[in-house]
Amino acid sequence: MMWVARRLVSSVAQKSRYTGQSGLFRRPKHGSLPELELRYLQCTCCWRSRVPVAGFETLNTIISAEPGKEDPCKEDPSRPLDAFYTSEQRDAILHLLNNAPPSELASVKLLRGRKSLNIVEYRTTHGPFRTLESLVKVPLLKHKSAVTVFNSILNPVKKERKVRIQLAKFIRPEVDRSWLEDASSIVSIICGTNKIAWAHVDRGMIVQDWQQLECPNFLRGTYIASSYLNDVSTVVSLLPSADFYIIEKSSISVQNTALFPIMAHMRTVEAILFALLEPKHSEPETNLPPRVLNMMRTAVGRHFGLMVGESRTSGAQAVRQLMTESVTQKIPRINFPPELLLKYRNHFQIGSRRGGEELCDALLQAVAFFELLSESSS
Repeated sequence: MMWVARRLVSSVAQKSRYTGQSGLFRRPKHGSLPELELRYLQCTCCWRSRVPVAGFETLNTIISAEPGKEDPCKEDPSRPLDAFYTSEQRDAILHLLNNAPPSELASVKLLRGRKSLNIVEYRTTHGPFRTLESLVKVPLLKHKSAVTVFNSILNPVKKERKVRIQLAKFIRPEVDRSWLEDASSIVSIICGTNKIAWAHVDRGMIVQDWQQLECPNFLRGTYIASSYLNDVSTVVSLLPSADFYIIEKSSISVQNTALFPIMAHMRTVEAILFALLEPKHSEPETNLPPRVLNMMRTAVGRHFGLMVGESRTSGAQAVRQLMTESVTQKIPRINFPPELLLKYRNHFQIGSRRGGEELCDALLQAVAFFELLSESSS
């Protein structure tokens, strides 16, 4: 009986090769996906007896009825996502969503960047996920993307290492662009010789905070570490929370010995900021980007046309223009709250002794960050 079955299948395959027909169903040579006609298996002994093969619709029904094979996006949207998976599949998905750290979640398709952090924040606030349907309550995750996540967890695909797209021209250390694109806000920080200024700007190009603080211990004596730490710690305590902190990287040459004290001062303040702002992890998260980044001062200068040779000129005029456009244009490059416009309306006038260069640079760096990121994404 087994021999007869093998001969039957073999004869069909052999006959298909000579007749130009494939499989167990006959289809016309021309046209787009017509209905498949029923075919038969014939006895290899007498070639008279014929056994009908199950119809295409029957096979299609069997295949589509397997749990986890349906496409929920094409089915009845009123059905919960849990209905498309077996209990074992649901348990496997929920176990990973409820227990995996951000680094492991980031390896799942569509969960790179901010989405993995949103899952951790959601389960910390609301408790573990109890149903698959509850995942759509997480910010940035909708019905269709949730299905992709579930299927990726059940059927992980080992991909070859991809070349990371990086903002290497003006960001240090190099960071995968997808992380930067998911940032909801940044704090741009400028270190001066006697003050630190910062600008908190969100992705909607709205200034949330913009101020500076005098640091009386800067460049006093022999760079006493405790004095520097005290001044910088005071600034850090006032900084708003953000996804990234962008610190200006000055372009002072080490060969210019006359400016060596200034360069040593800048590097000291920068190192303390990196140490205080970078979060401390009990376990190293290799897939998470650094929270504190450098942005090249020359890149911001070129973006706003402030470079004269290798030197950068004042950005006060550019900031005044941005403030004016915020009031006069329907869609300005950046939006200022009325209280900040009122506070700084006369701060950047020519000849002003208010010392607003650090404030100007902090704002321009934030604007350049989002605009250069947008340019590199297009």
